[in-house]
Formats: sequence, structure tokens, C-alpha cells
Amino acid sequence: MHCFKRLGERVMARTFERQVVELHVRVALIKRFTQLGRPTTVPVATMA
Repeated sequence: MHCFKRLGERVMARTFERQVVELHVRVALIKRFTQLGRPTTVPVATMA
């Protein structure tokens, strides 16, 4: 919720339909930022 509010505490759109779209865009941004910040794990080959 904290990250969601960092994008702006107010909804700028006036109509309900546009408010829904605006919030969907915010969620998509948060998901993308989270995906970019997540490290990728690569298995290391063991020497036998």
C-alpha cells in the first residue's frame, strides 16, 4: 500500500471508469517495478 500511495494519494480522473483505468495503470507500474528489482537466481554447476 505504501508503494501504491507513492504514485500519488489522489486519483486524478473524474469519472469512475477513468478512475478504474488509472488505478489499473498504477498497479501495472508497481508490478513492473517489483519485477525489475527482483534478482534472478542462476544455478551454479558443481564440480564432480
